[in-house]
Amino acid sequence: MATVPNWRTSSYTKSDNCVEVADNDPQRVMVRDTKDRGKGALGVRPATWSSFVEFAKQQRVP
Repeated sequence: MATVPNWRTSSYTKSDNCVEVADNDPQRVMVRDTKDRGKGALGVRPATWSSFVEFAKQQRVP
């Protein structure tokens, strides 16, 4: 049985123009655009998502 995504936005989000993440499924993390939720979602392995998050934390915005 498939897990129903539990969508959430980042606590750093100051507006609705962001992405939503559903990480309640142990097999995949889902990501979608908040501005166009009906266009679908990207699913990645949890380890891939963790690597992306760690990479993003290390980046600096000029």
